[in-house]
Amino acid sequence: MDEAIPRALQPPVAVALAKLVKTFPGPGALPGQLYAEPEWDGYRTVIQSDSTRVTLWSRQGKELSGIFPDLCAAVRDQVPPGVVLDGEAVIWNGRRLDFEALQRRMVSRKVALDALVHDLPASFAAFDVLAVAGQDIRGVPFASRRRLLDELGRDWTAPLHVSPTTTDMELARTWLLDLPATGMEGLVFMGGSQSYDGSRLWLKLKEKTTFDAVCAAVIGPISQPQAIIAGLPLEGQLRIVGRSTVLSTRVGRELGRQLSPAQPGHPWPEEISETSPNRFSKDKSQIRLTLIEPLVVEISADVAWTGKSFRHPISLHRARPELDHSNVELPPHLQNRY
Repeated sequence: MDEAIPRALQPPVAVALAKLVKTFPGPGALPGQLYAEPEWDGYRTVIQSDSTRVTLWSRQGKELSGIFPDLCAAVRDQVPPGVVLDGEAVIWNGRRLDFEALQRRMVSRKVALDALVHDLPASFAAFDVLAVAGQDIRGVPFASRRRLLDELGRDWTAPLHVSPTTTDMELARTWLLDLPATGMEGLVFMGGSQSYDGSRLWLKLKEKTTFDAVCAAVIGPISQPQAIIAGLPLEGQLRIVGRSTVLSTRVGRELGRQLSPAQPGHPWPEEISETSPNRFSKDKSQIRLTLIEPLVVEISADVAWTGKSFRHPISLHRARPELDHSNVELPPHLQNRY
């Protein structure tokens, strides 16, 4: 058995990505039979196991081995050399995925990291295998790679897992409704005939929940806002929790007709850091806000909630000027995640 990693799979590996779709894909959406899997809320991770060591790599080619010593140890014990796995490193906190715990590992010193590993151990959910016995199998159809992965992971124990998959699209629809309660972000779809490459060859569908929030600032002029800044009541105050995707010209114009300039005593500053609506953003620049009188808006957001903000941009559905902003509450599905 060849225990070396194929030369073509030496890190960094160009991982397959997924194109976002807005509706559940139908038959023929991808080549071959359609497979559905959960979209895990963690770090995309490529695991490489050879005869001398185990290494973990991010999709950007950054080595993650140092922050996941628990996963490295498990792979050494349970995965034969010559294997390359694609999947997601996650942390469970009770019955929910905890993305913030992953972030803490990235910045913790050795002593603190040891404590985090002990208190909140990581898990790995494998959803593809790229090499077996030192052979590059990316050209093999997904259905066959999946059978190899199932065989490889048949006797794995925690923290290593094979991500569940199904070709039953009715079951997949129930997953889309049920899995967000655990922190899963939606579904990823693969075609059974697809080989593996670093393009956006898969599809993903995210579950979004619609609820009321308070728009108390916009980006751009009040008559033609380019995006909204949304707030929710946290710790007794109206806190910024996210910014919207870019508004179309028509939507911005219609919204602008319902906005009025802020009166004295507005709770928000006129300038915020890019990290305020997205604490995980690497962009440290400042955003100039146009403060407005608070307006209730109906928005949708995916399940990626940190406890204080949404990690991904929110979507504006409509303004609700008939509602009193002081009556807006933290939505029930976020209350137990604060």
